[in-house]
Amino acid sequence: MTLLTTLLSSTARAFVVQQRTSAVLSSARFMSSTDTPAPIMPHDDEKMPYYALGLNLAMQVGGQGNIKTLLEKDEMELVLEGFCDNLRGTSADPRIVLQTYGKELNSILQERSSRIVDLVKKEGEEFIQNFLDCNDEAVQKESGMVYCPMKEGEGASPTLQSTVEVHYHGTLTDGTVFDSSVDRGQTISFPLGGVIRGWQEGLQLMKEGGKATLLCPPDIAYGDAGSGEVIPPGATLKFEVELFKVAN
Repeated sequence: MTLLTTLLSSTARAFVVQQRTSAVLSSARFMSSTDTPAPIMPHDDEKMPYYALGLNLAMQVGGQGNIKTLLEKDEMELVLEGFCDNLRGTSADPRIVLQTYGKELNSILQERSSRIVDLVKKEGEEFIQNFLDCNDEAVQKESGMVYCPMKEGEGASPTLQSTVEVHYHGTLTDGTVFDSSVDRGQTISFPLGGVIRGWQEGLQLMKEGGKATLLCPPDIAYGDAGSGEVIPPGATLKFEVELFKVAN
């Protein structure tokens, strides 16, 4: 199997997975086709499959470390030029180019990534402090996690060995929703010991029937790595969590 065949095969599989995921989420949200207007396509139906392949490749490449956030507009144009030249077979030998400039490229990306992570962390610290100032009932734990009760429960509290059933709504500090069982219209069950530390600590403070807001700084969330395209490196996360059931 050639490298191009492998690339196209993996891209096709990723595209199918995304289609299936979209179908599941749409079903979970009970959305009809009339809820969201169809986007205007830039080409006719005969050409759009190839355009879709380009979009899929861009999503995979652009999502690695959120590379699109690291580059200026003119720099992005050079990236696209190199990408297209290589696909067309008109570029200089890519091995020589990478041997010559790869070290400098890595240095640029590492420096910019670090700068962005530090900025995101600072914004998270400011968000947490503002939340504490505005919510007298909120308590910050030694780990940095903030627990703010919204409704007190009366049932059992979970341990790390428990399986919990919850509804949750997760947002970034700017309000962007990155995951939400509430939006999907379905609760979710999972072993508490298998999730991020912020959830482990926060849910053990809750009781069945309770609801709370959890703020999780990066050290007890997804750290400097982030998670895919939806959670940036160094992000502070906000969750509204409702605990329905605890099974030990």
